[in-house]
Amino acid sequence: MINLKLSFRWYGEEDPVKIEYIKQIPSMDSIVTAIYDVPVGEVWSMESINKLKETVEKAGLNFDVIESVPVHEDIKLGFSSRDKYIENYKQNIINLGKAGVKVICYNFMPVFDWTRSQLDKKLEDGSTALVYYKDQIDKMDPLKGELSLPGWDSSYTKEDLKDLFDKYSKIDEEDLWTNLEYFLKEIIPVAEASNVKMAIHPDDPPWSIFGLPRIITTEENLDRFLKLVDSEYNGLTLCTGSLGSGSFNDIVRMVDKYSAQGRIHFMHVRNIKLLDDGSFEESAHYSSCGSLNIVEIMKALHKNKFDGYLRPDHGRMIWGETGKPGYGLYDRALGAMYITGIWETLDNVNKE
Repeated sequence: MINLKLSFRWYGEEDPVKIEYIKQIPSMDSIVTAIYDVPVGEVWSMESINKLKETVEKAGLNFDVIESVPVHEDIKLGFSSRDKYIENYKQNIINLGKAGVKVICYNFMPVFDWTRSQLDKKLEDGSTALVYYKDQIDKMDPLKGELSLPGWDSSYTKEDLKDLFDKYSKIDEEDLWTNLEYFLKEIIPVAEASNVKMAIHPDDPPWSIFGLPRIITTEENLDRFLKLVDSEYNGLTLCTGSLGSGSFNDIVRMVDKYSAQGRIHFMHVRNIKLLDDGSFEESAHYSSCGSLNIVEIMKALHKNKFDGYLRPDHGRMIWGETGKPGYGLYDRALGAMYITGIWETLDNVNKE
């Protein structure tokens, strides 16, 4: 039997989903969380980390994965001020390692985290879901405050955004690669010494948004990323929904390839329905509800004896639940059960 380290994203005491309810999901192993009240680029205190750890462990769950330790924009932009923020980042790795954290998820997306055009699209079954409609995005201007999504840094004012866009207009994808390499060469030795595996999250969606450069997008680019610092501590958060929203990505192949290499430290598993114009809708995890074959994804992980962490990603809002769009309890719990059901079946089939 291959142990599946099932985890669940939790946004702390302010999260409408109670941590004790997460514990009630069968086979749930770990909480995926972060410190949310410290400005990006600053050091997380051991006091705040240990307090969060105590809360998680008191609920009977493990404190193994942090998502995310945000990367300051000055690091992505390659400004001279980046070194002080990188030193702070190193200290966060050290502090989290002392608290027993095994994996840190982060991203290198300029300005915006994941992007959707609507948070509450009503689907045929009456549930609501996050969607990305290309025609809606094309008409949006983030500099006018027309976009606000959970998980984004809400501290940006319109003036801040305009200033950031001006700064990013002066760099291209190759510059972003150079700045990412600089960052990795600084932090990975610290991660190795702290026994904390770094796991970059792909760009969501995997193409340029509002003219900003994006590079963690395709198999070719993931290969390039892993070679920047060829260490097992430099790995991936492989998000099926993020990479899978590009029809040019073969998700099953990518999961198979990178799990065989031992470079996937964290899996985000969700399904999406691809539309003809490059748009997509998030769906239930069940394979037939979307365009991704979740069974084949799990088979690839199982075949390669994947021993990293996995969480059901964004879910629909179902059964009248209200809360943080994409991060309700019910549909993600259903996803967790679907995923563990596939895993248990694979365990039993391979015994015979």
